[in-house]
Amino acid sequence: MQLNFFGGTGSVTGANFLMNFEENEKKISIVVDCGLVQGSEETERINRDPFPYDPSSVDFLFVTHAHIDHIGRIPKLVKDGFKGRIISTLPTRDIAEPLLEDMLGIMDLESRKEGVLSLYDKKDVEKTFSLWETLSYRTPLELGMGINVLFKDSGHILGSAMIEFSKNGQKIVFTGDLGNSPSLLLNDTEDITDANYIVMESVYGDRNHEPKDERRRKLKQIIEDTIKNKSLLIIPAFSLERTQVILYEMNEFFEQNNLSQIPVFIDSPLATKITKVYEKDSSYLNETVREQILGGDNVFKFPRLKFTIRPDESERIDMTPNPKIIIAGSGMSNGGRVVNHERDHISDPNAVILFVGYQSVGSLGRQIQDGAKEVTIHGQKMRVKAKVESIEGYSSHKDSDGLLSFVEKASESGVLKKVFVVMGELKSSLFLVQKIKDNLDVDAYHPEYEEKIDLDF
Repeated sequence: MQLNFFGGTGSVTGANFLMNFEENEKKISIVVDCGLVQGSEETERINRDPFPYDPSSVDFLFVTHAHIDHIGRIPKLVKDGFKGRIISTLPTRDIAEPLLEDMLGIMDLESRKEGVLSLYDKKDVEKTFSLWETLSYRTPLELGMGINVLFKDSGHILGSAMIEFSKNGQKIVFTGDLGNSPSLLLNDTEDITDANYIVMESVYGDRNHEPKDERRRKLKQIIEDTIKNKSLLIIPAFSLERTQVILYEMNEFFEQNNLSQIPVFIDSPLATKITKVYEKDSSYLNETVREQILGGDNVFKFPRLKFTIRPDESERIDMTPNPKIIIAGSGMSNGGRVVNHERDHISDPNAVILFVGYQSVGSLGRQIQDGAKEVTIHGQKMRVKAKVESIEGYSSHKDSDGLLSFVEKASESGVLKKVFVVMGELKSSLFLVQKIKDNLDVDAYHPEYEEKIDLDF
């Protein structure tokens, strides 16, 4: 089997891996993930480049989860000739639909501004979902040529999966993104115990999160300060998973009377749609949350919470006096309604901007988080006078120690031959490679873009 790395090398984003199985003049080609590259000025060109393989020759596309850096180029793959089967869990498909529809709107605006054709259009998205099938966790599927596939729960976002391919007694696992277990909403990441090869993420390969009880205490303290100081709290949050986790935390705070009620605005049509998917596919949530829901608790809603859908509703948020909280996308402040709120309030010393997720290099969020005194928003240079806070413990990724523990468990059987470390900034990936080698005596390697490696299968 030849393993090809066509994305997610030296970068967190753009996951795209190709396996070619050949035997007796037969061939099966399998792609795992097909995501957008994000975070730099070069991304538009990279995303528009032709795929380094023939999409029409690919038989299967397996999707680990519905983050845009794992699904964002799927309609382009279809547009360029892919006509095989797309397979994921049910929640991944349910979440991918509104996400890709949202991307259409964003790309249409950008292409009009730049005077170029959009990366793909509505008919490409519609064709994508006509090819899309779903598979439950731990339900084996035979692909032909003795190749079997199995989904295991990665605990990252709703429906996220590690994908295990096996043939002739050999196994390779693509982790996708690994969850920061234990999670408030999701089941723990399943153990991998008998893989020969692992292709794994490394977003936090070089650093650890703050303790989970500390993140909860810090969020509560920031909300308390917002109420006490009659200030505005802006939370740039990913519409998927992070928004739902923050809603769950706030629901707990308010239900337990730990905090006074305060107006909270979810200023994101996309986050509203995805929250409905979490409610629809609640069987994929962990047992504690399922029991709460069965007991009648709507864990994603509470008094004084408002989902603002229309643009005029978003604009009217400013008419609500402080204190108040605005949760809006995008999570890296590189688009969406949160940028408008930051533009309006970033120079206000009575405003607080709270980052609760990873900020990609080059993004507006990263600039603000890194302490820039001045930023450019919508072409206008603005002084940063708002207070800036960060809580990394809400990350839905395993941290460095968590990633090492995952590999340690996988190595206990003695059959693990090699770990390919991808989907991280270069320094993070290389740090994790060395950490695995030094602590576990396991062969770890960071592949380069377009590298092709032959594996014994």
